[in-house]
Amino acid sequence: MNIALIFSGGTGQRMNTKTMPKQFLELHGKPIIIYTLEVFEYTEEIDGIIVVCLDGWQNYLQNLLQRFGIRKVQSIVSGGKTGQESIANGIAKVSEDYPEDTVVLIHDGVRPLIDKETIQACITTTKKEGSAITVAPVTETVAVADENGKMIKTIVERKNCYTAKAPQSFYLKDLIIAERKAKEEGILDFIDTATMMNHYGYPLHIVQGSSQNIKITNPTDFYIFRAIEDAIENSQIFGL
Repeated sequence: MNIALIFSGGTGQRMNTKTMPKQFLELHGKPIIIYTLEVFEYTEEIDGIIVVCLDGWQNYLQNLLQRFGIRKVQSIVSGGKTGQESIANGIAKVSEDYPEDTVVLIHDGVRPLIDKETIQACITTTKKEGSAITVAPVTETVAVADENGKMIKTIVERKNCYTAKAPQSFYLKDLIIAERKAKEEGILDFIDTATMMNHYGYPLHIVQGSSQNIKITNPTDFYIFRAIEDAIENSQIFGL
């Protein structure tokens, strides 16, 4: 089984939205979260989807699923106080409904430019290697500052550097073990699942993804998303 666990629990504070969380903002009449879900919906290898949703917005999301014909979503789970807690809630739900050899693809609800080929590559790599972390090459010089953040301490060789993106894919059994350890140790602030799994010694295998697979965090990201979507639409219309 291959299950997509979509994290949509953020409030969008950096987006400066006043009316609703960023995942529900619309582009051309369609919410960002629906753009994301549609890709997983139409990827044949995905057997089901579980969404971790910002508490209080579950009914709103359910209505969107019906409106846009998203049928693979099996459950909507309430998010937690932190990103890690929200993902833990989702993993707990996956473990209730699916066997431990299930491949779980953890993805951001506000990362709508994911493509089927990357999803398929993550599934293949996880089944072969045990994990799959979507990355994109770093295109600028990476500088590490000192403890005070005032001086550059080290320049990192760029050819070995990547930006970790999503999906981040693991076997359910490994996620359960790592989440249990984090809870026992009181570690609640891992920035993402890859960081947590690396902390507990799990190898992280690379899947090269598109640099366009951006996470929509601030208004600039939204404008980039709109430009890319418009370019895709124009290429279909004009055959560019």
